[in-house]
Amino acid sequence: MPTLKRKTDFFETEKGLEIEQMLHTMTTDIAFNTESGYTANVVRYPDNIISFIDKHKDYLIAHPAIDPKSYMANLRLKTRLR
Repeated sequence: MPTLKRKTDFFETEKGLEIEQMLHTMTTDIAFNTESGYTANVVRYPDNIISFIDKHKDYLIAHPAIDPKSYMANLRLKTRLR
């Protein structure tokens, strides 16, 4: 059984920095719902609140097989306020 390889350095690459910039842009645009959410990880987040950016960065790091461009396109569709 293959082990899960996490790309912890993904956001140090050019593609990763581009995705991070897209997430920052979404948080400043009022057309998107980018509220912080709950997390059970008390070690990293003592107040149990994880930011929109950290949540999606962590997801992309934990799931290296996902295409980041497609993920961002779907995320923009899901979070757009109507």
